[in-house]
Amino acid sequence: MTVIPLTDLDPGDTERIGGKAAGLAMLIAAGQRVPDGFCLTTQAYQAGAVPREEVAAAYAELGGEVPVAVRSSATAEDLPWASFAGQQDTILGVRGLDDLVTAIETCWESLETARARAYREANDVAEAQMAVVVQTMVEPRAAGVLFTANPITGARGEMVIDAAPGRGSGVVDGSIEADHYVLGEQIPLHPGGCLDRAQLTELQSVGRRIQEHAGSPQDIEWALDDGGTLWLLQSRAVTSLFPVPETAGGELRVYMETGHMQGMLQPMTPMGASVMLQVSRQWFEMFGAKGADVSSLLTIIGGRLFVDLTGFVRAPGIRRQLPESMALYGPRVVAAVEKVLEDPRFTPRRLRIPVGTLARVVARTGPPMLRGIISALRRPEAERRRVLASAPAVRASCRAPSDVTTAQEHLAVAEEVHLDVLSGPMLDALNPLWAAMGCQGLATVLLHGLATESEVSAVVRGAPHNVTTEMDLRLWQIAAEATEHRQLLTETPVAQLVSRYREGSLPDIGLEGFLAAYGHRSAAEIDVGVPRWAENPAPVFDALTNYLRQSDPHQAPDVRFRRAATEGEAAIEELVARARRRRAPLAPLIAFLLRRTRALIGLRELPKFLWLYALDRVRQELLAAGEILAGQGLLTEAGDIMFLDREEVRAAAETGTDQRELAAARRATHRRELRRRHVPVVLLSDGTDVEATLPVPENAEGLTGIGAAAGTATGRARVIRDPHGARVEPGEILVAPTTDPGWTPLFLTAAGLVTETGATMAHGPTVAREYGIPAVICVKDATSAIRTGQLITIDGASGLVRVEDEETGGDESR
Repeated sequence: MTVIPLTDLDPGDTERIGGKAAGLAMLIAAGQRVPDGFCLTTQAYQAGAVPREEVAAAYAELGGEVPVAVRSSATAEDLPWASFAGQQDTILGVRGLDDLVTAIETCWESLETARARAYREANDVAEAQMAVVVQTMVEPRAAGVLFTANPITGARGEMVIDAAPGRGSGVVDGSIEADHYVLGEQIPLHPGGCLDRAQLTELQSVGRRIQEHAGSPQDIEWALDDGGTLWLLQSRAVTSLFPVPETAGGELRVYMETGHMQGMLQPMTPMGASVMLQVSRQWFEMFGAKGADVSSLLTIIGGRLFVDLTGFVRAPGIRRQLPESMALYGPRVVAAVEKVLEDPRFTPRRLRIPVGTLARVVARTGPPMLRGIISALRRPEAERRRVLASAPAVRASCRAPSDVTTAQEHLAVAEEVHLDVLSGPMLDALNPLWAAMGCQGLATVLLHGLATESEVSAVVRGAPHNVTTEMDLRLWQIAAEATEHRQLLTETPVAQLVSRYREGSLPDIGLEGFLAAYGHRSAAEIDVGVPRWAENPAPVFDALTNYLRQSDPHQAPDVRFRRAATEGEAAIEELVARARRRRAPLAPLIAFLLRRTRALIGLRELPKFLWLYALDRVRQELLAAGEILAGQGLLTEAGDIMFLDREEVRAAAETGTDQRELAAARRATHRRELRRRHVPVVLLSDGTDVEATLPVPENAEGLTGIGAAAGTATGRARVIRDPHGARVEPGEILVAPTTDPGWTPLFLTAAGLVTETGATMAHGPTVAREYGIPAVICVKDATSAIRTGQLITIDGASGLVRVEDEETGGDESR
């Protein structure tokens, strides 16, 4: 059959009836009131002709020449992750068989409009078929939409209703100003609105039942007829909501997203998240907190790592200082935390403090840390040489063992390889960093009133011995020495360059040595599910071709870096001179602190750099296990292992559990999360994005963020959301959601940096300071508010970004 009554539809048969019809079938199955009608299945669309006789018979069952609504119901419509709202056609008030057939054909044609095709492509939908729903018209007294969760704030405890007199199409398409109702535990009065309290209560009750039946928050179209009867016209999942914590329930909790501190907003793969939690547990145990419940402090939500702040928010002795302590993570976090502290649901509460655990941690970590800090302060050069010399030993310890053959053995290596790195070299490498940060902080205090924080931060410009800046400059040197191959490298597609490199047909430009030293790195490198540069050197070729376009010798990265180093040294001299004039007794101490800061701050990137050797080994062991499991038919391909957690892989390896279907579903979810543009910085366990509840700040001067690297720059914006395949022309200002070390090769040609998230001590801003380019971070919605090609000015001291003109020079990059 190609025509099926709505009451006979199977909600799970979306391949035949499409998403909208499936939603109506769900409503009918839930016992809700839906206008009579029928569905013309995708079989008719595939046949290419409307089955006129079947449609005529079904139309007659509705009462003959009655007016009907004809709605598209594509298979790629009303999906759990993409609504396709308004992408295909709806025709209202259709009367008569001839007009009905024409309306059906119009719905079919709307599947292939440029708008619909672009939406499918953006949502990773390869193809779609079209079913059509025909329903008797409801001539409403009032109509609109009901969201069973607040679509703006994400709060699952609130429902939102937009309503207007008459048909609801104006509410849906946004052409009229609707009455707006937000329903919580209480139903507020809305004098002058088109709905009374009884109608709002009925809608709220219906919404709860439908959400419970569907298993997720719903976007419901409804209508009230002249007799006051409520009719439901459509229901689909609310696709824009950020996920709630899996542990949600019971006490309301508050979480802070931590990825922006590492310059990573994209979701981690399930295995990356699993490994991160494992490492965190090992880290706690190493510090003496054995048996600590890591899951009570860290949790994965939507593939992102969040830390539970509930205990800090409720602790009477901590909450007053909490906003100030959050300043390191940017003004967005501070404002959200202040909002949480005002919430009566987070009143102070006396908490049990694990004094014994804290004492063990201090006893175990305090003395060696103190010795390391003192050693770094006394003999910075010797301490720096010592920790830098640990890199070859760490790399050697992370080499592949030769006697591993089974999936279980590969998993065992993957779980143990972290321990030696975490417990020794990585801890050692942290001590000089603590010393540098302490010196900079104390110098800032002593110079209060004489210098701003930005002026003190200028002493780290061009700081030596940073493994990330050395990596970028080495790649620049390769580009500088490969000028005879400029045409080949800049005009050949990157995919072909990668292919030729692998087959050995590219000229030897030193890339093999670079990848030998830095091939264990990548963008989003803390996720073991992400390929390393050694596996996919495309980003390295992208950076090389970007460097080869640099033609101004004064803007060459090595020249800029040396200039930044000179500025850093000059900043020390200037600040010490001020101290001698105004605070002479403190001048020697200030000089000592500033010089120790500069001598040691370059080691900022070393601890993570060492840990990445271990993460790379973990990745390779997991892929080897995945290859074995794929050969046994338990995975479709080796890479599927990255979409399972460690326990699920162990189940496959030890008990033969087939994980192909689970891995495929997780991979699809991960792809969808990769497209998410906004991630809450502070999230409540009921789904509330706290920042979304704040009033919108008014600032006529421009966009505001936090200054993270002093200086000003004016240039054309280059908006980039993914560093792969991207380039920044000399003099352009890079505008990005966030940055981590995998982005930093782009810094060498950029005039400045603007990011939507970050922290002043995160990797991206740190490298920007060392390169001497201004940086403004935590600029909300920067990649949307600024377009590629616009002339912008950034002030890395004040945190202000001004758009100087509206001209654009091209499309945004990736």
